[in-house]
Amino acid sequence: MNPICRHCTKSKVNRPRGLCWSCYYTPGVKELYPSTSKYARRGVGNFTGSAPLPGAPTTAAPGTPEKLAVLEQRAKLKQAIFHPADARYEGDPRPLEFLKNKSRSAVPEMSCVA
Repeated sequence: MNPICRHCTKSKVNRPRGLCWSCYYTPGVKELYPSTSKYARRGVGNFTGSAPLPGAPTTAAPGTPEKLAVLEQRAKLKQAIFHPADARYEGDPRPLEFLKNKSRSAVPEMSCVA
């Protein structure tokens, strides 16, 4: 017996996720159905959806145990693994500049009234 498409329930399944050709390539439909493959990515950080940016970048250099711990924590919190201002090498000033600019924009300007 040939399986029927999970979405339209009319056509034969000929694409992954139990979908027919039309449903699989219709924008937005594929995302409604999780992968049925035993080879699909699984584990921490592999979830459906867009991940929010982490609150702050890390100053840890790539490949260090500190950076790996930060990446693991972000994955557990279902945040984006990388922040655009993360350090790219040891001593990179990018994360500190980001935090300084962020704190400066968070403090409202005080105006003097004479």
